[in-house]
Amino acid sequence: MTQQTIHIHPQAPTKVAPGAPCNGCGVCCLAEPCPLGVLLSGHRTGACAALRWEGTLYRCGALTAPRAVVAQRLPHGLRWLAPMLEFGLRRLGARWIAAGTGCDCSLEVAVSRTIDASSPHTTTTDHD
Repeated sequence: MTQQTIHIHPQAPTKVAPGAPCNGCGVCCLAEPCPLGVLLSGHRTGACAALRWEGTLYRCGALTAPRAVVAQRLPHGLRWLAPMLEFGLRRLGARWIAAGTGCDCSLEVAVSRTIDASSPHTTTTDHD
C-alpha cells in the first residue's frame, strides 16, 4: 500500500464511501487529477489545478469557473479563445468528470494532524 500526503481545508466535509453522492470533500482531486483534470492541469500527479474551494466544500472549476480554468491553461496569446472553449467545457465537463454518478474514489483517509483551525489539515491517503 502506498501512502500520499494531501492538504485538505479544515472545513471540508469528511470523505464519503465509494458510490455515495459526492459531498465536495476534495480527496480525489487533491490526490490526483481525473482525465479532464490532466488536460486542465497539465500534469498527471498531485492536486488538480481546476479544483476550487468554495465556502465549505471543493468543486470542480471545469463546472463552476470554466472560463477561468481554461484561461489559466492557455498560453497568454491564446486566452482570447477562453470564452469559446468555456462553452464546450460547460456543456461537456459534467459528463467528463462523471458528475452525478457517485464517489468513485477508493482512497482511505487518515487525518495525521491538525495544524490549526484556519490552515489546511494534513491527510494521508492509502493507494491500493
